Amino acid sequence: MSSLRHTGREVGDPRLDGYLDAARACILDVGWRRTTLTEVARRAGVSRMTIYRAWPDMGSLLGDLMTREWVGVAAATTEAAGDTTTPNGIAAAALSTVRALRDNELFVRIVELDPDLLLPYLLHRRGRSQEALLEILTAEIASGQESGAIRGGDARLMARSLMLSGQGFVFSALTMTDADLGLEVLDGQLLHLVSSYLAPR
Repeated sequence: MSSLRHTGREVGDPRLDGYLDAARACILDVGWRRTTLTEVARRAGVSRMTIYRAWPDMGSLLGDLMTREWVGVAAATTEAAGDTTTPNGIAAAALSTVRALRDNELFVRIVELDPDLLLPYLLHRRGRSQEALLEILTAEIASGQESGAIRGGDARLMARSLMLSGQGFVFSALTMTDADLGLEVLDGQLLHLVSSYLAPR
């Protein structure tokens, strides 16, 4: 997976991975609101100024951490899905990504303790991880269109529409399950939704 550039840093830069690992461990232990750059520095075994030179505040550090985490999950699940230039391939990758994100321990911890951190990315603006995932999905759709495996249309619009659907399955799927309809059955509908949406008319 290629690194993601942001304000002079590179998510995926091995020099910063240790610091991000320390921040991840802090958040898993005590949550984001009780995690400080000083504590991240202590866990990483470096000076506080070393951390401050990379991130001016916890918000910017969290942004880099979430980008690394979510894009890393998507890259791994997409690679495992195989050919993601067909409707069924993209659907399989989408479902794997949704499931991996729902089970991701960092995601679960943030939702449990600090869910409001995620609200800006759901209500007001796209984050860098969303932009990166949209870029990947748009390229896959466009490639499938070139081969005729995916219906024609604006690949960017199609990718954004699928992203909205996927976010619902990540954040809200459990609100739509009960004794009659379990998560497995609901997830099966995501496969159908994505593959049908992309299939040639």
